[in-house]
Amino acid sequence: MTRVNVAEAKTKLSQLIDAALQGEEVVIARRNKPLVKLTVVHAGGKVGRFGMFKGRIRTSPDFDAPLADFEPYMPPVKRRRRP
Repeated sequence: MTRVNVAEAKTKLSQLIDAALQGEEVVIARRNKPLVKLTVVHAGGKVGRFGMFKGRIRTSPDFDAPLADFEPYMPPVKRRRRP
C-alpha cells in the first residue's frame, strides 16, 4: 500500500495513477490522516441501445386525456354556433 500526503500527491499524481492501475492500493492523506483512496474505474457493462424497451412499456389509450383534477385550470371550451 502506498500512502502519500496531499502535497506529494500533487507532484506525483501520474505515477500514483499508474500504481493504482497496476493494482496497488494508493491512499492520499492530509496531516497523516487518510482521506482518499485511488481505485480503478472499470468500464460499465452493457450499453443501452435504441429500441431496447420495445414491447415492454405500455400506455393506456387515455394517457394524454385531461385529468379531472385540472378542470378548473383549463380554458373554457368554445362552442360553435349553428347558422
